[in-house]
Amino acid sequence: MTTLKLLIVDDDLTNLELMAEVFTSLKAEVRPVSDSADAVGMVNQERFDGIVLDLEMPNLNGFDLARLVRKSSRNKSTPIIIVTGRDERQTMQEAFAIGATFFLQKPVDRQKLSILFRTVSGGMLENRRKCTRVPLQTEVICIVGSRTVRGMTWNLSQGGIQVEANLKPSEAVRISFQLPGSAIVIDAHGTVVWANEARQGIQFTKVTNQNQVEIQRFISQVEKV
Repeated sequence: MTTLKLLIVDDDLTNLELMAEVFTSLKAEVRPVSDSADAVGMVNQERFDGIVLDLEMPNLNGFDLARLVRKSSRNKSTPIIIVTGRDERQTMQEAFAIGATFFLQKPVDRQKLSILFRTVSGGMLENRRKCTRVPLQTEVICIVGSRTVRGMTWNLSQGGIQVEANLKPSEAVRISFQLPGSAIVIDAHGTVVWANEARQGIQFTKVTNQNQVEIQRFISQVEKV
């Protein structure tokens, strides 16, 4: 059984201990943190499958921490669960607007937490699958408008690829490359979401079902090695 890695941030130690105990009993790997400022460093250094945030916290409240999570390189797509005693519609709307995925009403108890975990675990595993990156070094052809650039791939995930091809941020690009051990050429459309002098990150925007299957098969094979 795959173990989910969860970060729980709540300054209420009773709630923090309860959530940590329940999620651990459901076979999750739990990192409980009572100081939201400490959580910032963890979010920037580790990747989590899910992040549980209390809204009412000193120093850095749940809204501000959620915004930092969405700006982080490692957890910008990680599901966020907001836990709060507020029940106003405006609070829920603001939570979802900043990227919260789920909303849990206080008071929390074992039954609520168990139901929540079973509800969200499938989506967390799916998100992990999309974000899993494996090394890949092969030639890639990038077409940006009328410009054709040849480069090398660096790594690959279900949702995107890193390349060395002198691309610029926000460029729409069509890429093609061949996976080792496969006769199929992967042909995909994407957007350059970040770039530096050495490498660029491309997020796929259009990939055929057949190519998605081939990419997933390749990632699974590399993970088993």
